[in-house]
Amino acid sequence: MGIEARQTAVPTDASRLTASANSGIEPRHRTVSIDSERILEGLNGAQREAVLHSGGPLLVVAGAGSGKTRVLTHRIANLIANHGIHPNSILAITFTNKAASEMQRRVQSLVGDVAERMWVSTFHSACVRILRSEAKSRGYKSNFSIYDQSDSVRLVQYVLRDLDYDAKKFPPKKVASIISSAKADLIDFETFAEKSRGGDLVEKVAGDVYSQYQKRLFAANAMDFDDLLMLTYEIFKSDSEVIKRWKSRFSHVLVDEYQDTNRAQAQIAFLLSQDHRNICVVGDADQSIYSWRKADIRNILDFERHFPGAKVVLLERNYRSTKPILDAANAVIANNISRKPKDLWTEIEDGEPIYLRESSNERDEASWIVSEILRLVKGKGESYSDVAVFYRTNSQSRAIEEQLVSWTIPYQVLGGVKFYDRKEIKDILAYLRLVVNHSDEVSLKRVINVPRRGIGDTTIAKLEKASRENNLSLYEACELAQEFGISARTAKAISQFLEMISSIAKSSSEGLGVSETIEHLLEECGYLEDLESEPTAEADMRRDNIKELVGMAANYSSLEEMMEAVTLVSDSDSMDSSSGKVVLMTIHTAKGLEFDNVFMVGMEEGMFPHGRSMGDNNSIEEERRLAYVGITRARKRLYISYASSRGLWGDTLYNQRSRFIDEIPQELIQEV
Repeated sequence: MGIEARQTAVPTDASRLTASANSGIEPRHRTVSIDSERILEGLNGAQREAVLHSGGPLLVVAGAGSGKTRVLTHRIANLIANHGIHPNSILAITFTNKAASEMQRRVQSLVGDVAERMWVSTFHSACVRILRSEAKSRGYKSNFSIYDQSDSVRLVQYVLRDLDYDAKKFPPKKVASIISSAKADLIDFETFAEKSRGGDLVEKVAGDVYSQYQKRLFAANAMDFDDLLMLTYEIFKSDSEVIKRWKSRFSHVLVDEYQDTNRAQAQIAFLLSQDHRNICVVGDADQSIYSWRKADIRNILDFERHFPGAKVVLLERNYRSTKPILDAANAVIANNISRKPKDLWTEIEDGEPIYLRESSNERDEASWIVSEILRLVKGKGESYSDVAVFYRTNSQSRAIEEQLVSWTIPYQVLGGVKFYDRKEIKDILAYLRLVVNHSDEVSLKRVINVPRRGIGDTTIAKLEKASRENNLSLYEACELAQEFGISARTAKAISQFLEMISSIAKSSSEGLGVSETIEHLLEECGYLEDLESEPTAEADMRRDNIKELVGMAANYSSLEEMMEAVTLVSDSDSMDSSSGKVVLMTIHTAKGLEFDNVFMVGMEEGMFPHGRSMGDNNSIEEERRLAYVGITRARKRLYISYASSRGLWGDTLYNQRSRFIDEIPQELIQEV
């Protein structure tokens, strides 16, 4: 991985409860009155050992359901209460916004309002905060836009077109994925272009596109998700004053789900903690399931090599699941080689067996699942929201959804089209991004003719050409439209559009609230009026979605804050556990969640493990870790099903049952 470890003396009581001289922030409270015993209350021996570790590198190997969040929050509380560490000096990293909010809430319940001064966030959110103040050294303005995956793909599509590459032959999504992987490995476009010359044709094209894509991002004052990490790393690595400032700001760095970090994330954590070495990482190699996002399992497996002398604490007691469920999980994961050995155990000795059923096809499987759900709710008193159905790929949900609908069982699907990915929401957000950042090329192209204003693709192409030839942003080229040969009528439409954007930006800067700004925008741009002229159920739903966006916007103090929050939201953040609905999701999305009753469906060779993993030991091991994650989400009951035939992607598949089923001891299984 290329991390250089360095042995450094560890301060035993760094950063007393006063603001860091370099932070520029005065603490809200200078003294804290906390019941120290309460911090250790209810912890088992291993948890207490991790919480009390005074300083230096700490690896907490936390099995599923072993109370890792409890350890992290109580460790933070102990640092504040018993070691005098100011919350300003603590950086805690999680992988979802929901987990960050939960961690902040739990620490606050232990130490009071002083916990509000902590940095608790995802890696991407933390990097955004750092870059808002540091990216100017790389030529960015502090109001840079953040492009989500669909925005990145759209920009890649523009670059492919401008380089005369056929988008059918070189799919923008594929090219964007190659660029994203390179950035996660901290490979810049110059290095990648050189490296890609020895690759296949798509990689060579990606090498050409990467360079132009990056230049277009910079011109648009925009960053994609990977830039947030890569640019932070590059600034830290190249600017000694900047990294010195941030290292002195954070005397303790804690990272949750360390097995899910990629190279860039691990390097950022390393650079921030290399001097004081007060880094605590929590994770489980057995739950590393995101290699396709460039997560590197070696980060956690090699932690002790990167930080010599690190203390290792194993959390093996599971508080979530019954013994049969845990025994099944342990038996399956024991077949992997790339792992740190551990053996989960529980005091919940009694428990129902693992229910296994062979179905004739996907419709039979779905019918059985629904009948079992009804039996659980009507016969066992379970709530619909206590039930989750997991599958390997999103396409498997269709048959299950049809059965749930036919029996009028309420359900929610996680990982489908998210609220913020709906067309009308993306349109309004593009308007708002343009209000904040006029240089945002992707947002400008998306909305300049939505609703229709007579500004067609030919006009935009002409202005794009002019912007490149005259070293202007597309917005600036639009301001000079008539000078570049655009007809007076079209130029007037463009001018009215730009005036509207400027007017809304002025109102926002003068203190107009976020909700009011969106309402003002909707009045001026004619978007709602356009929907109202369309008397369809879909138009009604789109209007309702926009109203929901307006209501949600009231939670934010500025447009910039809202844009950042909605761009960085994840699938699991959208789950409503109080909805009274059955939850459907892929097993990847289920990571970090738990339910009383779990159905794992489609457990066949070629489906799970996925066909793409066949013949590759590393891929099969990751599929097995995914099975382990699915099994350990269940608290009380686990149902596993497979079908002798399955209609999928227009074909009928005939597969054997999954090897993962056969790895579960027979005595734990009850065939249905």
